[in-house]
Amino acid sequence: MLSSKAKYALRAMLVLARAPREEPLTISAIAEEAAVPKKFLELILLDLKHHGLIHSRRGRQGGYNLSREPKTISFGEIVRKIDGPLAAVPCVSKNFYRACEDCVDEKTCEIRPVMARVREATAAILDRTMLTDVTNLSRRRARKWRTNA
Repeated sequence: MLSSKAKYALRAMLVLARAPREEPLTISAIAEEAAVPKKFLELILLDLKHHGLIHSRRGRQGGYNLSREPKTISFGEIVRKIDGPLAAVPCVSKNFYRACEDCVDEKTCEIRPVMARVREATAAILDRTMLTDVTNLSRRRARKWRTNA
């Protein structure tokens, strides 16, 4: 399950993806547009900065912006940086493999193959969904809504 922290990180990154990269956004502006509590957002932005997904600038003209083009940042990358592995059970994780504590035999486990398929499907969707895919979709929906109104 996606944590609140990861969901808020995705929202914040989408706000930053819609903004011009040369104009940093303040925490207040991001918090308001993303509907994220400001204090929690501060911690999230610190994590995102630590992982190299965003930059910050101090001062009156300071704020946050993406460190790369939004078309190169996937939902999967953000979720992994914030929440860790995508796998529901540790024995199917690609990057954080660990044997399940209560497993008798991985080779004969009937749950493992199903969870591996779930992990693969989840990773495929999240890793192929870039920030721009979502921001472009939002823009198209907004235009369609305005023309149909």
